[in-house]
Amino acid sequence: MSRTDVLAISGSLRADSHNTALLRAARDLAPADVAVNLYDGLRDIPPYDMDLDTPERRPDAVRELRTRVTAADALLIATPEFNYSVPGVLKNALDWVSTDWTGEEGLPLRRKPIALTGAAPTNFRSVRAQLALRQVFLWTDSDLVVKPEVIVFRSHERFDELGELTDPTTRRLLRELLDALVGKAEAAPASPVAPVAPTAPAAAA
Repeated sequence: MSRTDVLAISGSLRADSHNTALLRAARDLAPADVAVNLYDGLRDIPPYDMDLDTPERRPDAVRELRTRVTAADALLIATPEFNYSVPGVLKNALDWVSTDWTGEEGLPLRRKPIALTGAAPTNFRSVRAQLALRQVFLWTDSDLVVKPEVIVFRSHERFDELGELTDPTTRRLLRELLDALVGKAEAAPASPVAPVAPTAPAAAA
C-alpha cells in the first residue's frame, strides 16, 4: 500500500499553540500508511509581493513552501481566529502558493485535498476563521473536506500541561477528519496540479 503524505500547517506562531498541538495529535493518530509532516516555516514567509512572485525572484522560504505544498498529497490546516477571521501570517502564506502568473508552473492549491480544523479558548471557537478559509479555497479550486467539522472550543481544557490532546471526543473527530482527508486524496487525480491560464486576484490591482 502506498503512503499518503499530508502537509500540516498551523496558523499560529505561538510556541505553546493549541493549533500546532492539534496537528501533532493528528500526526500521532495517523495510521501507519499516512505521514503527517508539520510545516514550521511560517515565520520565515515574507509579506506577499507580486513583483517578487516569479519563479526566478521568489524568496527561498516561499519556494520551499510551494514545493512542499505541490509534493504533498493533501493539506491539513489548523487555524486560530483573529478579529473574526484568519491570522494574517496564514493568509499571507496561502497567497504565495495560490498563484501562477506564467501559466506554466501549475497552481499548487488547485484540486489539492484540504481539511480544516481549529482550536480557540473561547466558546465560539474558530468557526469564522474556518469559514473565511473555505472562501479562500473556493477561489483556489481546492478540494475541501467539510465533514466532520473539528472546531475545538475551550481548547485549554482539552490539552494537558505537556500539550497532549487528552479529550477523547476531539481525538475521535480528528482521526475521522484525517481519514476523510486521506480518502479524498486517494480518490484525487494522479496529477492534480495542472498549468492553467493566469488569473488576476484582487492582490494584482
